[in-house]
Formats: sequence, structure tokens, C-alpha cells
Amino acid sequence: MNRIQTKLEEDKKLLSIYFTAGYPNLDDTTKIIHDLEKSGVDMIEIGLPFSDPLADGPTIQDSSTQALKNGMTTEVLFNQLKNIRKSVNIPLIIMGYFNPMLQYGVEDFCKKCQEIGIDGLIIPDLPVDVYHEEYKAIFDSYGLINVFLITPQTSDERIRFIDSVSDGFIYMVSSASTTGAKSGFGNEQTEYFKRIDNLNLKNPQIVGFGISNNRTFKAATTYAKGAIIGSAFVKHVTNEGIETIPNFVNSILK
Repeated sequence: MNRIQTKLEEDKKLLSIYFTAGYPNLDDTTKIIHDLEKSGVDMIEIGLPFSDPLADGPTIQDSSTQALKNGMTTEVLFNQLKNIRKSVNIPLIIMGYFNPMLQYGVEDFCKKCQEIGIDGLIIPDLPVDVYHEEYKAIFDSYGLINVFLITPQTSDERIRFIDSVSDGFIYMVSSASTTGAKSGFGNEQTEYFKRIDNLNLKNPQIVGFGISNNRTFKAATTYAKGAIIGSAFVKHVTNEGIETIPNFVNSILK
């Protein structure tokens, strides 16, 4: 069983943290992963920086720009992670855009992910239909779970199709905007969370976009299995440094 599937079976609300590989410094990637696991995070999303990140807010865009300037590439990331499974046990997911994966070669990319112990991918610009028709067999052959995003505007029909081709969790975007911390969730988001909950999907949902503190984490996980924090974590690392990662995680899980 994939590590993501095993983690999803645990009787707890899950905290997943996103960070940009190669930021703040090129060689920070593995230290951040180790510190996050030691601090009690359940899953980690490793952002592969891209020059045109359509779904990302300014905080993550800026971190991607800096990571690229630092010299981060697909090959560099794979090289940094080649021994990660000697010391890290929690699920690791690469989040990135499809263009760099196409340039690398989709099958070669998936093969490399399997070799180093990556459990899944999140590719915001890969439509589920295209994935299902052209790439699912490749992902499956290398034991990789592909995670799809849904938004409040996604129809029930499409959500059910995404659910039918998914084997891990569904990334439930809290609002139809770019990433970034919000002060809280309004009635519109709560109704959306309830609507998805009532669909009784086979795959659990994890909420992303707008989670930044203990209050929004608890609100997001009232109707979902877990929550993902990205921008707030990247902002914390920018302002406070990677040495304070345990403080950030503790403030979410307190």
C-alpha cells in the first residue's frame, strides 16, 4: 500500500505542509523535510518551482522565483532527494506544473519518483481527462498517486469522475482564487465543505488554500480529513528562518 493510503487510514486529522524546494537556500530542501517530520507533520508537499505558476499566490510565486535563481531544477531536486528514504518515513508528494515533467519525460519522471520514494504528485494544470486517457497507466505502474484539485465551482459530476480515477485523496481548494492565507472561512466555504461531505466520496478530502493557523486548520478539518498549509509556512520560513519550523507546526497543532 502507498504511504499516502496508509496515512489516510490513521484515526486523526492530517496536517500537510507545502514548501518550495530550493528555498530559502538551494540546499535547504532535505533539512526542511526532516524538521517537518520531526515536528509532527503527517505529509509533505515538495514544490517544484516553475516560472509561470498559475495557481500560486504572491508568497509562493516569490519563493519559486528565488528557488529558480538559486539553481533549483528537476534534476537538482531528484539528486537532493536520492537518499531521503533512509531517514524519512512520512508520505512525500511533489507538487509542480506539467511542463517540466513533459520536458523531463513523463515516464522517466515517474520512474525517478519511484526510485527515490516519492508517493504522489499534484499537477494543477494536468486535466483529469487527459491524465485518465494518457498517463494513468504510467503513474499506476510506478506506484504513484495523482492528486486532483476541486474548487467550489467544480460540478458534482466532475467531482465524481475525479473521485472515480483517484486512489488517494482529493485536494479540496477552499476558494476559487490563488493560494494565500485567509483570516477565516465564511458561510460560502462552509456550505461548500458540507456539500462535498454529503457526496460521500470514496476518497477523503484534504483542504488547501487559506489555512494559516490553528483556527483555520480546525475549521477546514471539521468536514475534511486534513488540511494543507503552504503560503503561511513559506512566509514563516522567509521571516523567521528554517530553524523555527517546530514553532510553526506547534502553533497549528496546539
